[in-house]
Amino acid sequence: MVTISPSIDLKQIVVSGSTFGPIEIDKLSSAINRDYTQFELLREAVVELESKSGEDTSPAGFVRLGVCQYLIGRFEDALQSLKKGDGGALAQFFTGKTLQALGDYEAAVKSFELSKKSGYNSETCTLSCAEAYRYLDRIEDSLRQLNNLSGAVEQTAEYLYQRGATVNKILGNEAEAIRLFERAYEADKSHPGALFGLALVNERHGNDEEALELYKRAVSRFPTNVGTLINLGILYEDFGMYEQAVVCFQRVLDSYPNHDKARLFLKDARASSEMHFDEDAQRKRDRMGQVLNLPVSDFEMSVRSRNCLKTMGINTLGDLCKRTEQELLGSKNFGETSLVEIREMLSMKGLQLGQLAAEKHAADVIEVEALPPEEQAVMMRPVTDLNLSVRARKCMSRLGIQTIAELVRHTPDELLESKNFGVTSLNEIREKLTLYNMKLRGE
Repeated sequence: MVTISPSIDLKQIVVSGSTFGPIEIDKLSSAINRDYTQFELLREAVVELESKSGEDTSPAGFVRLGVCQYLIGRFEDALQSLKKGDGGALAQFFTGKTLQALGDYEAAVKSFELSKKSGYNSETCTLSCAEAYRYLDRIEDSLRQLNNLSGAVEQTAEYLYQRGATVNKILGNEAEAIRLFERAYEADKSHPGALFGLALVNERHGNDEEALELYKRAVSRFPTNVGTLINLGILYEDFGMYEQAVVCFQRVLDSYPNHDKARLFLKDARASSEMHFDEDAQRKRDRMGQVLNLPVSDFEMSVRSRNCLKTMGINTLGDLCKRTEQELLGSKNFGETSLVEIREMLSMKGLQLGQLAAEKHAADVIEVEALPPEEQAVMMRPVTDLNLSVRARKCMSRLGIQTIAELVRHTPDELLESKNFGVTSLNEIREKLTLYNMKLRGE
């Protein structure tokens, strides 16, 4: 087992040109397992990596990018990046994981088999094939894969969980499945699959409190299974813990912005939360609201920082908390000195950059939902569909703009404020948006 240092430079692992393989991927996952707030740092690091990618990027560089995009749930982008990779064992394995996440299980099996032939861990590939076959309801093929394994792997939590999950799909074998889940749990008490399997069984038999604790432990692992988050969110609602349910559904949407079920559950949880009015919580929210509404002009800062915030349309502390460090640094004339100044200013009020980014994303999703279906479809398309030039594309990555909806919320001045973005790129974007009958905000 790899021993993980308590102080991992997550950004350095992602953007550096050093070795990148299973050990480094383990380190990224472990860092987020210890502290989920690191997930936002991972997303920012991926945006930076994308801004550095171009025609001169090596195949190995595209594999690194694709794997990282997979880890933050951007599966379509991950697949495109991995296709430009070197076709090696790591690229094939994560192509399989990405295809599986997209629901193309047949293609996923082929990629896992190619990965195995290319030298990736044979047992890991076989277990992944078994899982994909299970999703295809090809239980016999899943069992055949598992039966091909022997030796020490049969005592691992992953093997026991996969066999338990497969057996659980066979009617009349619940008792055997439970036994296997319990053995998987004994082998690794933090294994997300074992925890999920036991939680599911307990929930089915009405042991909701036990199921709740098991789900909570399962979602603390990264990458988190979507089904685990959804089930935990629903169970939280059953217990009247609506704010916790909202967090679960929002975490799904952080990685899967188009997840319809999570979006509907999120609306219901928020609506239920509002029905159970909590005076103390409301007073805290009111106080926080007053702080967030404070104008940034009330605080002392350098002329450069003040001008940058004004140009970016940042008027209040709340506006500032919706922006990430990466977005601020993407602005012309905004450097590390200004960033330190802004951090200190927010810290005085108990705030930090990016803490309201998730709320901003949720609000954007609701705004898009109010549009007619045909406009929704256009708005949710990735900006990569615009086929922008390298310079314009890098600007989109730098600003964290992933969809057309996010793009058209910017004004021309906001885009021009971005580093290395000029009138030529602006006109290019205007022209591309015209094809979809769209315009930038304010035009």
